[in-house]
Amino acid sequence: MLFSSLIFLFVFLPLSILIYYISPRKLKNLVLLTFSLFFYGYGEPKYLIVMLFSIGANYLLGLLVHIFRESKSKLKLVLIATALVNLGIIGYYKYADFIITNINAGLGMSLPIMNIIMPIGISFFTFQGMSYVIDVYRGEGVVQKNPLNVALYISLFPQLIAGPIVRYETVAEQINYREETLDGFTYGIERFILGLSKKVLIANTVGLIADEIFNSPINEMSTLLAWIGILSYTFQIYFDFSGYSDMAIGLGNMFGFKFLENFNYPYISKSVSEFWRRWHISLSTWFRDYVYIPLGGNRVNSLKYLRNIIVVWFLTGLWHGAAWNFIAWGLYYGVILIIEKFIIGKYLKELPNLFQHIYTMIFVILGWLLFRSENITYAYNYFMIMIGQNDTSLISQKALYYLMEYKFELGLAFIASFPLYPMIIEKIDGKDTFFSKVLKGHVKPILLMGLLLTCTMYLINSTFNPFIYFRF
Repeated sequence: MLFSSLIFLFVFLPLSILIYYISPRKLKNLVLLTFSLFFYGYGEPKYLIVMLFSIGANYLLGLLVHIFRESKSKLKLVLIATALVNLGIIGYYKYADFIITNINAGLGMSLPIMNIIMPIGISFFTFQGMSYVIDVYRGEGVVQKNPLNVALYISLFPQLIAGPIVRYETVAEQINYREETLDGFTYGIERFILGLSKKVLIANTVGLIADEIFNSPINEMSTLLAWIGILSYTFQIYFDFSGYSDMAIGLGNMFGFKFLENFNYPYISKSVSEFWRRWHISLSTWFRDYVYIPLGGNRVNSLKYLRNIIVVWFLTGLWHGAAWNFIAWGLYYGVILIIEKFIIGKYLKELPNLFQHIYTMIFVILGWLLFRSENITYAYNYFMIMIGQNDTSLISQKALYYLMEYKFELGLAFIASFPLYPMIIEKIDGKDTFFSKVLKGHVKPILLMGLLLTCTMYLINSTFNPFIYFRF
């Protein structure tokens, strides 16, 4: 079930809010858990078993950490078991066929491909399961004696399918003690509508352009068309994923949960390092705190420091998908970050801001080319067209058509990449004038309602409503 689907907007969400708020305090978690399990099982009920197994296993592992708190040897075994169970789940469903395919190609074997279908959101809920056990081990969250509370943490529907990856320490207290307020609920509605608008009005539109261009014969592309295609995808993946994160944060607020931010306008970054402090923040911090720092972080010798960066970015690429282009994408960023750290970082800061932005976006766009391409060969051929090679024409009639037909949508995507809305809201909230009160009390609600109605009309009239991060 998509957040941007009519059945979610007008059936599931209103019903879940109604039943949640009329239920007594002691039943609210059970109500949320019931709706969350139904939400996950709505499309493919059989995969609910996988998530329930993950919940049960991590609940027991958390209890074992609590029981064996004073025994280092037993704790070590529990942590090893935690890694084996969770990585085993994700390894089987996400990487088994990839491993078999590469064994066959590398060793000339013919092992049968299992054609395993990956459960939706498996990368997210397995990481949250690991977070629960590790945070209990570190003392950064109390153990949950009630298995339903662990189930709620892992399966909570606002963040279940595509994040943000909610660390257990972030919501440990909120599971048992949280306060629902009118201000929080109102903010949740605002944040949800803004996220929905990003997804439906921007991501879906530019995503249609990207899909059409990437699916067209590559030998018929012009340089301009190739640039329109990759820029469209650059906007699509940001507004698609950040919009979904906004909706998740908004939904959390409606039910009294406070989730951490997952995006902070990454396309205004002045370095690739800054970009990754602003993009998919929950994943970056997860790898930092659970992989990079335990490996020694930057408090080791130079060789081990380089190893730590490469390991983290190899795993980051692999986390996104079982394909070599994702691994190459991760290592690509690892190498760039090393170069920034040791070679060009101090020189980069001396450049004018505009050149820093251009430098960053060139590497980000090339990264998205690797990410979007079916394989590395396609990415290379596409890149050659972008730089005017492969005997391609610079401009084509098709490219001009996309520019003229979608100039408003592409312009809106560009403008919305900058933090103009929060700047305006901050200025309005910082004043106590009659005009600011009218804007806050009347104009903003009307605009939000208009956005919701516009999104609804788009959803009714369009069949193109994909979500990129479902496959991760």
